[in-house]
Amino acid sequence: MGLASTDWLVRPVAPIDEATASAVLTTRFGVRGTVRDLGSQQDRNYRVRGEAGEYVLKVANPAAQKAELRAQCDAVEHLTRALPGLRLPRAVPGVDGDVVQPFRVDGTELSCRLLDFVPGEPIMDSRYLAPAVVARLGELAGQIAAGLAGFTAADPDRFRPWDLRNALEVIEALAPHWPDRTRADQVLSAARTAFALLEPHAKDLPVQFVHGDLTDNNVVCETAEDGRRMPVGVIDFGDLGTGWTVAELAVTCTSVLHHHGAGPASVLPAVRAFDAVRPLSDPESAVLWPLVVLRAAVMVVSGQYDVLQDPDNGYASAALDREWTMFESAVSVPAEVMTARLWEALGRPLPRVAVAPAHRMLPDLPLDIPALDLSAQSDDLHTGRWLEADAEVALASGRPAVRTRHGEFRLTRTTIDTLDAPATCALGVDLHLAGPLEVRAPWAGTLTRHADGTLDLRGEGPVLWLYGVADPAVSGPIAAGQLLGTVAERDGRHTLGAQLSTLADRRPPRFAGPDLAAGWLAVSPDPTALITGQVREEPSADQDLLDRRDRAFATVQEHYYEEPPRIERGWRHHLVDTQGRGYLDMLNNVTILGHGHPALSDAVHRQWRRLNTNSRFHYGSVVELSERLTALLPADLDTVFLVNSGSEAVDLALRLAWAATGRQDTVAVEEAYHGWTYASDAVSTSIADNPNALSSRPSWIHTVAAPHSYRGRHRGAEARRYGPEAAARITELAEQGHPPAAFICEPFYGNAGGLPLPDGYLRQVYDATRAAGGLCVADEVQVGYGRLGTHFWGFEQQGVVPDIVTVAKGMGNGHPLGAVITRREIADAYRTQGYFFSSAGGSPVSSVVGLTVLDVLRDERLQDNARETGGYLKRRLEELATRHPLIGAVHGSGLYLGVEFVRDRETLEPATEETAAICDRLRELGVIVQPTSDRQCVLKIKPPLCLTRRSADVFAAALDDVLTHGW
Repeated sequence: MGLASTDWLVRPVAPIDEATASAVLTTRFGVRGTVRDLGSQQDRNYRVRGEAGEYVLKVANPAAQKAELRAQCDAVEHLTRALPGLRLPRAVPGVDGDVVQPFRVDGTELSCRLLDFVPGEPIMDSRYLAPAVVARLGELAGQIAAGLAGFTAADPDRFRPWDLRNALEVIEALAPHWPDRTRADQVLSAARTAFALLEPHAKDLPVQFVHGDLTDNNVVCETAEDGRRMPVGVIDFGDLGTGWTVAELAVTCTSVLHHHGAGPASVLPAVRAFDAVRPLSDPESAVLWPLVVLRAAVMVVSGQYDVLQDPDNGYASAALDREWTMFESAVSVPAEVMTARLWEALGRPLPRVAVAPAHRMLPDLPLDIPALDLSAQSDDLHTGRWLEADAEVALASGRPAVRTRHGEFRLTRTTIDTLDAPATCALGVDLHLAGPLEVRAPWAGTLTRHADGTLDLRGEGPVLWLYGVADPAVSGPIAAGQLLGTVAERDGRHTLGAQLSTLADRRPPRFAGPDLAAGWLAVSPDPTALITGQVREEPSADQDLLDRRDRAFATVQEHYYEEPPRIERGWRHHLVDTQGRGYLDMLNNVTILGHGHPALSDAVHRQWRRLNTNSRFHYGSVVELSERLTALLPADLDTVFLVNSGSEAVDLALRLAWAATGRQDTVAVEEAYHGWTYASDAVSTSIADNPNALSSRPSWIHTVAAPHSYRGRHRGAEARRYGPEAAARITELAEQGHPPAAFICEPFYGNAGGLPLPDGYLRQVYDATRAAGGLCVADEVQVGYGRLGTHFWGFEQQGVVPDIVTVAKGMGNGHPLGAVITRREIADAYRTQGYFFSSAGGSPVSSVVGLTVLDVLRDERLQDNARETGGYLKRRLEELATRHPLIGAVHGSGLYLGVEFVRDRETLEPATEETAAICDRLRELGVIVQPTSDRQCVLKIKPPLCLTRRSADVFAAALDDVLTHGW
């Protein structure tokens, strides 16, 4: 179909004023209404608001034949029958019954059609596209491809520049018109490379009618409950014609690449979804990425040409930057790498290249060389050693020879406090030696010495790249076994890097990011055999671990995220997954000191070696911990019980109150969570944790309204009414013959998202409880231990002293440890119930853990840090609230904060689904955070108390990114 000239180049339709378009609408279709120009690249489109409905008036480019236009309308009707749930632009017949109507403007005969307006919004911007949205785009492309598989019509008898079978010709014709010769040459080179990869498979690619332009801005969307725009319809069949079926998917994938945060791997959900609807053949999978490159290249040169021809075409001009972004992304990774990554994503086996050296590369090296463990699970990289620049060399020192592992995701390459995933997957191996050894050619080939000292040896197989060779041989032909040089010395060690690559046209990176690692590994064979003389199969990551978890571990014990990262390392306020991705941990209030604290691990190690038993034995640490706890509390709270958890602590506290008062009625606050044991669950009223919480409470549980000053019954200054109302309810219960044994609540409203109680609330409620003969329980499990910054205990903010205090979570920094502290007479009352014992709560190890946590909190001034860094972070979040209306409020104190999302600041409609989606997007950016509150619309921000200002800035920047560019 190609032409020897560029006669096929299409000039845009000359502008048609809206008055003329309105007249055509009336005379040709009998429709009256308002007309607004929508813009287009080569046609003219007008939005019509008529008396009987809404339409789009499409004025076709003169190059389009009437048969093509009718075929487009026929294809829509065909798809309407095949895909009845899909919104499509059906044609409205003209006054003479034909869907294609002629008219003349300034002596030029044109054709137009009137199409039903398809409700919904196209994706016209470059905001972030979530994987679910990308998958839906791929699914739509698959449905359209499958739906059109049986469609027939006359193929247009003209050269179609958007048919990717003609892509290279279009690029070579238009690139010379581009004034920017550097970019033009870049596009030409990439297109020719892509075509060379595609051409051997062309004859095996199925051909059918395709939409040809199923892109992000040719779908219409409805906004889902989570705020994401989800495609529900397809528009603009102007490029309908025969073409490779796989081109439909290539066009869709290309359109994803200009969106915020997108990279080549971002298209994988679309590819998987397309394949699920219309399976891709091996040849189609092999050419998909070359077609993406060609599509992007065609868009770039066509856009530039259109602007040259019609400088006033704002539609075309506005697209230039995003078209270049798509091209840059498409060529940012070699097509061979991306093709392998696509195959891996589709579950297809990847080819493996066997390496058979003709000569040992290091003949003087022993064969049995141990491997360093540089993974996230390495025992040698504790206490943050992996962050040190020389960590790998330090681990290798003192050993005569060690090697690294090919394909390992190295913890030593992990970065923290960044929004981008680092390149952690090793595509080669390193050999660390105590002294120099000769390096010889493993096979015959041609040696090239590069300016930076790197060598590459090219023979019949993969290219061998060597780093760290001293006194190298000169460039030129090399025989197998010929001396290449010696392993170079650096900082007292000798290190050789070896890497193989099947890519002959470029030097490969030494590390790859997790998203493309499978693709890069497919073109980077394991060079271990060149060093050891034998290939060692290293254990790979367990891909089915989540399935195994679901089979063996009760699924009611839920995990964060639908596709959770496998976290195997923590250090301070960061977590690391098995692919070396570092995460800022804004969630783990349990690890109050931070992950992997050396003082704690050392103390536990020492105590485990010495003794671990239970508190019925006599030893010092249980006494010391009890004394330390009581010293932190008012003098009357002088007696300690040590337990295993917060649930157990609350359960015991309630049992103490029942024993001391001789009754069971208990008053709890609504929207609260206290634990999962029988008693602690009874006072847990949060419907987020149990949807039936309020209706399933025992008869002896009585609730008072949640003192929620932001969205409760009384708001703002009116929140002062909660205290008297709760006190009145307690008095009423006593008068009705149900005097409470206890009143329990968090002294800082944690489960609601970190809200302070109204001033005087606890004093009023405590007074009423005590007047009725009850005891007051302060649940400090989440909010105590300095987290609030201004106070060590939450109840101190209210100026009260409780009768019983419960502690856990941060008390053990993740070790199962909790406490109940009360007065001696209350503790002694428990003897009426029998004997109390907790196996691990006061054990020597648990007691040492508790003591060490208190020491570190004091010595590292973590409460001060909570106040200072937490205050700084809160100010950053409050600033975001001035720019992002989704933020309704920023709650909290110290490092117990909550960002509440609302759809409307007046009605306070909770943005529940948006909050979950925002958490997913933040995880992609390297931040771990989760929703809380009964409405699940609050980000619970409870990081380890060692959080730094830099990390606070990273969190604020990540949240700003998500709220600005989408989730």
